[in-house]
Amino acid sequence: MILLFLFACLLLTIALLPCAMVARNLQLFQPAPIEPNQLSLARDIPISVLIPARNEEISIRHSLDSLTKSNQNTFEVLVLDDASEDQTAHIVEEYSRKFPFIQLHRSTGLTPGWNGKQNACWQLANLASFDRLLFLDADVRLAPDALTRILAEQELRNAPLVSGFPFQETGTFAEKLLIPMMHFVLLGYLPIDRMRASTDPGFAAGCGQLFLAKKQAYFQTDGHRAIAPSRHDGIKLPRAFRKTGLATDIFDASDIAKCRMYQSLSQVQQGLLKNATEGIANKSLIVPFSLLLLGSSTIPLCLGAYLTYGLVANRFAAAQTTTNAPTPTLLLISIAILALAAIVGWTPRWMTRRAFHQSTLGALLHPLAVAWFIALQWIALIRKALRWQTPWRGRLDTPIS
Repeated sequence: MILLFLFACLLLTIALLPCAMVARNLQLFQPAPIEPNQLSLARDIPISVLIPARNEEISIRHSLDSLTKSNQNTFEVLVLDDASEDQTAHIVEEYSRKFPFIQLHRSTGLTPGWNGKQNACWQLANLASFDRLLFLDADVRLAPDALTRILAEQELRNAPLVSGFPFQETGTFAEKLLIPMMHFVLLGYLPIDRMRASTDPGFAAGCGQLFLAKKQAYFQTDGHRAIAPSRHDGIKLPRAFRKTGLATDIFDASDIAKCRMYQSLSQVQQGLLKNATEGIANKSLIVPFSLLLLGSSTIPLCLGAYLTYGLVANRFAAAQTTTNAPTPTLLLISIAILALAAIVGWTPRWMTRRAFHQSTLGALLHPLAVAWFIALQWIALIRKALRWQTPWRGRLDTPIS
C-alpha cells in the first residue's frame, strides 16, 4: 500500500509540471504588438511573403485572398509551384494577373536528398527581393494587419527568426483531440523565459506554418539548406539559427492568422507521423515524454478509476456478507491524490482551450488525446526502424538517418 501511495504522489508531481509551466508560459506567449508607434514603424518595412505550394488548389485561393487585403505598405508574394498535379499554378496565375505583387514561380526540381518543402523554401528565399522573408504555408490566411504586426513582433524581440502559431481550425473528431496537443506540449514543457535568455539549440521551437527571418541571418545559417532532408522545420529551422548563436522566438498568432491543417482522420494521423521521429519519437526522448505525458493525465485517471471501482465492488460484496473489514486509510488517501493528480493534469488543456479557443470536446477527452498522441509517436518510431516511409503530398522524401 505504501508503494501505491508513493506512486500516486509521483504522478501528482508529474502533473504539476505542465500545469505550472502553462500558467507561466501563457503570460509570455503573447500576440504580436498592437501599439500604434510600433505598427507605424513596422508598416514601412518591405517584406517578401514566400509560399511553397504543392497540390494546394483547395487552400491557396483563400490564402491569396487574405494577402490582397493586407495594409502593409510594401510587400511581394512569391508562390513556388512545386510540381503540383492539380490547379494550383493556374489559380496563382489568375491572381498574378489581377495583383502585380503576386508572382508565380516554378520549381527548378527536387534536389536529391532534399525534402520538398525545404527545397521550395530555399528556392523562394533566393528569389525574394526584400530583406524580411515570411515563410507561409499555403493554407494559412492572414488578417489585414498581420504582416505589420509580425514585423513589429520581430522588432520587439530583436530576433533574426520569429515564429507565430496560427489559430488551428478543427472539424473532425481526430482534429479536435490531437491538433490542440501542439499548444499543450509547447507550453507545458518549453520554458519560454529560459528560451529567450539563451541561444541554446535545446530550446529551439517554432511553427512551420509561419516563420519570419531576416535575410542576412537566414543565409548566414544556410536557412532551409541546413535542414535539407528534414520534414520538421518547426524545430529544425530555429535549431539551425541557434547553432550559430542567433536568437529565435515564438508568439501567439491566433488573432492574425488561421488555418486548417488537415481534413480527415487519415490526414491527421499521416501529418503527425510524417515528422514525429524528428521530434518526440526518437530513442532519446520517447520514453521520458511518454512517462511525462501519460503520467500527467491518462495514468492518474485510469488508475484512480480502477482503484475506485475495486473499492466500491469490495464494499458491495462485503455488504452481502457479514464481513465488514475497514477500508485501509492509505488506500483512500492514494485515491484522493490520484483524483487530484487527474484534475491538475487536465487543467493545462482547459487553460489552453480558453486561451486559444480550442475545442471543448477535445479538452473533455484530453486523457484519450494524450494516449492517442503517444501511440502515434511509438508507431512512428517503429515505422522508422522498419524503414517504412510516410508519404506526404503524394511524395516520398529521402529517409532521415
